[in-house]
Amino acid sequence: MATARASAGLAYPDRFYAASTYAGFGGSPRSSSPAASRFQNDVALLLYGLYQQATVGPCTVPKPRAWNPVEQSKWTSWYGLGNMASTEAMRLFVKVLEEEDPAWYSRVPELAGEPVVDVEMLKPKEELHTLSPYQNGNSLPKTKTVSTESGIVTETNDKDVISEGLGLVGMYDQWIAPSVSGKIPKPRYTHGAAVLHEKMYIFGGNHNGRYLNDLQVLDLKTLKWSRIEAKALDGPLDSSTATYVVPSAGHSLIPWGDKLLCIGGHTKDPSETIAVREFNPQTCLWTNLKTNGKPPISRGGQSATLVGNTVVIFGGEDAKRSLLNDLHVLVLETMTWEDVNYAVGTPPSPRSVHAAACHADRYLLIFGGGSYTTCFNDLHVLDLQTMEWSRPDQQGVTPGPRAGHAGVTVGENWFITGGGNNVNGISETLVLSMATLVWSVVTTVEGRVPLASEGLSLVTTTYKGEDFLLSFGGYNGHYNNEVFVLKPSHLSDLQSRIIDGSASHSVAVVVPTTKTSRDMELEIEATQDKKIKEIEVDNGDSELNVRHEGAVENLVDALRTEKEELEATLQKEQLQNLQELQSVRSQLAAEQSRCFKLEVDVAELRQKLETLGSVEKEVELLRRQKAAAEQEALNAKQRQVSGGVWGWLAGTPPSPS
Repeated sequence: MATARASAGLAYPDRFYAASTYAGFGGSPRSSSPAASRFQNDVALLLYGLYQQATVGPCTVPKPRAWNPVEQSKWTSWYGLGNMASTEAMRLFVKVLEEEDPAWYSRVPELAGEPVVDVEMLKPKEELHTLSPYQNGNSLPKTKTVSTESGIVTETNDKDVISEGLGLVGMYDQWIAPSVSGKIPKPRYTHGAAVLHEKMYIFGGNHNGRYLNDLQVLDLKTLKWSRIEAKALDGPLDSSTATYVVPSAGHSLIPWGDKLLCIGGHTKDPSETIAVREFNPQTCLWTNLKTNGKPPISRGGQSATLVGNTVVIFGGEDAKRSLLNDLHVLVLETMTWEDVNYAVGTPPSPRSVHAAACHADRYLLIFGGGSYTTCFNDLHVLDLQTMEWSRPDQQGVTPGPRAGHAGVTVGENWFITGGGNNVNGISETLVLSMATLVWSVVTTVEGRVPLASEGLSLVTTTYKGEDFLLSFGGYNGHYNNEVFVLKPSHLSDLQSRIIDGSASHSVAVVVPTTKTSRDMELEIEATQDKKIKEIEVDNGDSELNVRHEGAVENLVDALRTEKEELEATLQKEQLQNLQELQSVRSQLAAEQSRCFKLEVDVAELRQKLETLGSVEKEVELLRRQKAAAEQEALNAKQRQVSGGVWGWLAGTPPSPS
């Protein structure tokens, strides 16, 4: 997933052996040097476990005795990797080493003479230099930078670049580097970013393998940086006990009301379950929120998408560096985790550092991401009402595989920028029309620039009725802390509608590569040999004046045709629904009639049962009367027999009866 890594000149497994040699693990399996790492912290144990997993395989040796804590810790680090593949362990070893020491490749003696791919050596302090323009003509306005201990202070020399705020940005669909003031934040990547009350908040991240805990704020009106000295509450809200903020990277920063939510992230001492923290800008305090339900396991590199009053969590990487593809929903009003394991269909494969977005408060879109060996360019959609995954058909340009990219939605458009593909940084900024699923390219950059980085952040804001995208940070061989601004022209809406509309209206909207001139020209081509007119920027009110009436008429006709088709489809659906409703009503009436008949039958049966009970009582009474009569007759007979015997003895003849 790393972009423009310093060691990109070597392929695996040679790159792994070079990294292990530098770290002090002996290099190739035939090496006899001892595997003693030069790192003296928990990173050394992780590197040791990955080296053993890559060269030996899964741990099968017995656990060392408790009196040897060093060997026991090494065994635990190795054993905890389980059945991780050797190739995956190699790549993870190199990635961890690059986070600890990004310039390790240039320090390996055997490789010192080889060319270093895409690595910029740091200039001496206070040395002035000029950023290289993009080679394809999409150049950043020329800037002069001065290295300082706190970061890089950027001063602009081009009159087309804004001097203060966002209101004077006159170019569309082009990244520019605005002039910022204040103390520049430390370079970083995999940080969190969010916009709240016309301010961009940057929290945490990774710098040289170390997790950060600072909270930086960029005022979007003045483009001035400042730092908030935030504290964390260790207890209830009314407690006065404040402690330091836990450093983290790979977390998600989400605005919610007047506060910020920080969800997940990698920390030095991870918890078993995912952490949810809240920052209050009024009190400058972080608070650990207590959640209900069954929380997901701790992770970083996940996506956290705000859908109404819920946050949908997908994927990421857990504390044991295992990739995930599970789905969780946090209801913000009650802070309750919901179990959504009942989703059907084929979900995306396990991944992290992907991008996610929500369309129409119903569809969750997942794009790209990667594992330790593969980057993806697939698009998955989850219907949050039916909870069904799908792989929809896409149109337009085909995005390349990428991971570590950033995405943000503006209306029905989903902008994607940055990321890497295990070879270099991604140079293009894409936009997906979520209504038509049409991809198009907004702009393209070339060279090792911060926009072609992994782990950068991307947010959106609105100023005087226009939308702006802001990018910050990233890693592309070195850590970045620059701010870039893009003002989208929304021509992708027209292009996607034309591609998805009627074939008879073949109007093509082309977003060309920007010339070296300061004004951006957008061309609209028509198939009927109509004259191409210019779409220019009105600096007075910052709006596009579309002068090509023929193209507009064709576009209106296409939209009208699309509207008629949608209305016809809607009428057809309504008629079908009405027929289905009538059928259901008929079935319901038949069922009601059958139920009424059954109720009548039940009432008759109850009457028969009651009659049967009376008959049984009469029968029982007759049986008793019969038994009494039989008993009386028997007694009478016995009396007759007894009288006959005594009469015979007395000489009295028996009665004739």
